[in-house]
Order: sequence, then C-alpha cells, then structure tokens
Amino acid sequence: MTRRHSYVGKPRLLHQVIEPRVLLELATLPWNLPMLARTPRGDGHPVLLFPGFMADESTLIVLKLFLQNRGYEVQTWGFGRNVGFNSRHASALEQKIRYMHYKSGRKVSLVGWSLGGMFAMYGAHEATECVRSVITLGSPVTFDAEGSQSPPLVKALYRLISHPMGTTAHLTQSRAKYLRRPKTLPVPISCIYSVADGVVPPQEATIDGNRALHENIRVPGSHLGLGFNPLVLWVVADRLAQPEGQWRPFVPPAGLLGRIYRLTTSRRHAPA
Repeated sequence: MTRRHSYVGKPRLLHQVIEPRVLLELATLPWNLPMLARTPRGDGHPVLLFPGFMADESTLIVLKLFLQNRGYEVQTWGFGRNVGFNSRHASALEQKIRYMHYKSGRKVSLVGWSLGGMFAMYGAHEATECVRSVITLGSPVTFDAEGSQSPPLVKALYRLISHPMGTTAHLTQSRAKYLRRPKTLPVPISCIYSVADGVVPPQEATIDGNRALHENIRVPGSHLGLGFNPLVLWVVADRLAQPEGQWRPFVPPAGLLGRIYRLTTSRRHAPA
C-alpha cells in the first residue's frame, strides 16, 4: 500500500485513448449516492481543494459538495484556472493556508487533483505547522531523471500555456525545490492513483516515503474522472475522517464497500 508503483514509461496508449470514459464514470455517480452517504463524517476541520492543469474551481464542484455534506469546511484555491506552477500563485497559496488555519483555529487538509497535487505539496512544505494532511489524486509527485512520462500532447500543451521549457523550468525554481522531494514532508500524505490513468503514469503519481506517514492507494478509473469517481470519494472521506494525530494507513473495511474495492483493484480484475 505504501510502496511506489514499479510501472515504467508512458501511460499505455489504450489508457490514453479511453480517457473519455470519464463520461461513463460521471453517469454512475447518482447510482452510488447511497454508498457515499455511508462514508465517514468528518470533524468539521477546513479542507482546501486544488484543480488540475487547465481546470478551475468548477471541476471541483462534486468533490466540494460531497465533502461539505460529510461535515467539512471546504474551500477551493480561488486563483482561477490552473495554468502551471508559478511564483504568484505559490505566494498567495501559502497566505491562504495560513489564513484558513488562523480563522478556524484548526489545521487544514489539502486535496489536489492532478497538477493541483503539486500545489498541495508545496503549500504543505511552506506552511507545515498549519497543515493536517495532504491527499493527491493522480498527481505527478515523483520526477524521474528522464523527465515527465506524460503523453506528448499533454507536455506540448503545458509548454504552450505555461512555459516553453515545460515542467522542468518550474521545478528548477527555488520555490519549487520541495516538489522534488515530497517524501520529506512531515505530514500524512495519501497518493491516490490509477494504473489505467491515461495522463499521469503510476510511477509518477506515487512516492516512496515514510511508511508511518505516507501511502499510495490504488483505485480503478480514468485520470479525468478522479474528482468524481465514487471509490475515490470514498477513500478521500476515509482519509479525512481520521482523528488528528492518529493517522493510520488505509485499510479497506469489511463489508460491501471493502469487497468492491478489493475486486476492482485486484491484479486479476484491474488493468496491469
């Protein structure tokens, strides 16, 4: 559960081609509402959500409404569209986390989808004393020597919109130094990933960290559907509901939900 995934290379072409299955995943959400209604309720602590690359707060609406229903004080990052890591957003992010902590008097949990997970990691490093936990959804949190293994189209889009040198240019900034070593973060981290992710390969969406604080949790599904995948929502609710200071690695519970999780993530039934 905590070991970094051993997959090597780009996402499989099949997984890239079938990313539009996100529409089918979204269509199943209403049918899973009874299941989600049985997920653990939280203690009301603040949660800050981060969108993925080229996405804005509107893509987080399902996650936000679900976590509000579970009893959390939820906010989105408030910076509009995520166009890549930059100093302006980095400075504002640290200030926002500190303000949320000051206003509530409680530590803040950070949940980042895709590239939003990099911002969550950065915010946790810059305001560690204000952060309760970090959860990433298909986020590129590990960087190999050969560079990003995301599909060429994704990297070309990033170079066009964010920086002509791609993610390398941002990761060499002094502000981004912590993003190159997420396993040093002294707060609980849960990296949720899918082997069938057509955008971020599993070896980049997982980390080798401190087993007492850091974990990798496999789920079925597409990259574009992680923010409203019923099993992902269930796992996020489980992780956030842990009492502060009593974090434990994820263990699928007994019962129907646990059986569904084990069935859909077993090697026999899940894509390799």
